[in-house]
Amino acid sequence: MKILVTGTAGFIGFHLVNQLVRQDVEVVGIDNINDYYSPDLKFARLAEAGVSDEAAAWNKKVASSRYPNYSFVRMKLEDREQLNRLFETEKFDLVCNLAAQAGVRYSIENPQAYIDSNIVGFANILEACRHHNIQHLVYASSSSVYGNSSKMPLSTTDAVDNPVSLYAATKKSNELMAHTYSHLYGFATTGLRFFTVYGPWGRPDMAYFSFTKNILDGKPIKVFNQGELYRDFTYIDDIVDGIIKILNSKPKTPYKVYNIGNSTPVKLVDFIGTIETALGKEAAKEYVEMQPGDVYKTFADVSDLENDFGYAPDTPLEKGIGQFVKWYVDYYR
Repeated sequence: MKILVTGTAGFIGFHLVNQLVRQDVEVVGIDNINDYYSPDLKFARLAEAGVSDEAAAWNKKVASSRYPNYSFVRMKLEDREQLNRLFETEKFDLVCNLAAQAGVRYSIENPQAYIDSNIVGFANILEACRHHNIQHLVYASSSSVYGNSSKMPLSTTDAVDNPVSLYAATKKSNELMAHTYSHLYGFATTGLRFFTVYGPWGRPDMAYFSFTKNILDGKPIKVFNQGELYRDFTYIDDIVDGIIKILNSKPKTPYKVYNIGNSTPVKLVDFIGTIETALGKEAAKEYVEMQPGDVYKTFADVSDLENDFGYAPDTPLEKGIGQFVKWYVDYYR
């Protein structure tokens, strides 16, 4: 079997590839390695997976020196011609689309980046799947589609018609586009609404990353909404385990969207306390108001994923944060 994974220089894509290549599958990864956050970290992830500096060249397939069944191509999803050529050459069986312009706050300042990557890019993926006989497309959505819903836990049966950021709107659009393609063209699509993923090799724009950096540097951290925020923090290994269970299984229906989270919301101040304990250092805290586009609480109902695929997240917060802090200190020395 051959799988295309997009976004493999990114956080989740990097971890997914490192698990998939240990199975009897061939993996091709693509990423545009943009500068939304430091490309150095993205190249370091690729290097960890055995992909050399040759990956900086556009549209060139680079074989991993670590995994004989993994190769990487630097490519933009917006480049329809190159994307179609890749599909035609590689003959993929499955596609896992994790590439997207991420970040809620960044979408307020740079909306065009989200249209280009998350709308145009995703449309190109759907078209490529349609024309190259892909059996199953698994793609990243987001818990941000729920907006500021007060109903908890958040369920995929809830209405998601009031996004509070353009990022959320593009992810909801992806779900609608996938539904249409499944209906019209007969290939299966499965969307995954991720809930606050954290862990080693994570994204520097995420709060837990900046908290750790500032605490170590002796700088104050901003605690939004006076600390009255709750997040369903989900460790990366649990996320990857869920994705692989879906990729290894026959789709239950032609179109489906699942929540994938830990199903245990944590108050922001308690989360910060866990980081402080792992670092052995207390944070200087600056309590501020809620930021535009942010949501008060996330809490995933993952019962569908549990019932259909045996999904069972089991990483305690203390263990997950401990693993992240260990990696952070080692990576940044």
